[in-house]
Amino acid sequence: MNKEQHLVKRILSGDEQAINEFYQQFKSRLRYFIAKKADPAVTEEILQETFISALKSLPSYKAKSKLFSWLCSIAWHETCDYYRKKKIKSIVFSRLPFLEGLVSRALSPELAMEEKELKQKITLTLRGLSEGYSQILRLKYHEGLSMVQIAAKLKITVKAVESRLSRARKAFKYEFKKPEKVSGEISKIWLAAWD
Repeated sequence: MNKEQHLVKRILSGDEQAINEFYQQFKSRLRYFIAKKADPAVTEEILQETFISALKSLPSYKAKSKLFSWLCSIAWHETCDYYRKKKIKSIVFSRLPFLEGLVSRALSPELAMEEKELKQKITLTLRGLSEGYSQILRLKYHEGLSMVQIAAKLKITVKAVESRLSRARKAFKYEFKKPEKVSGEISKIWLAAWD
């Protein structure tokens, strides 16, 4: 059994000192590897995610390659995942900019339940609106269509779309604000986005 295999065996047996040795042994070289592929501002974040993934995957390590090579492949995947998620976020937030603040707050653990409640409130509120208002809000915010696309789909002018969308937002906000529908931090954030 070589030195790396012994280190892996110690980590898998729960030796905390071995985990620290593992981190200390590879962090500098791995940071350098990641820095060549990622922005300096996110290198440390990707490094930490790489070590977390590596520790989770360590039971499947077969020692067919050097431990550092194995870590580099994990770092490469973590880097790709980071940029893939960043691209998805930028697309979503460019289409629905009011969601950015909502999402960052909604992801905190204490607000997870409120997030579920918010989705239910939104659904109920949309059901309480006229079909025309509900439809135009779905086209704009759920399907992400532009004003021109909505106008073409509904066979109306862009000016009419703007007018209907404005009235639909006001109706949504009015319905959503009703006391039986509003509670919690997320609901307040959501309402603020419609102002």
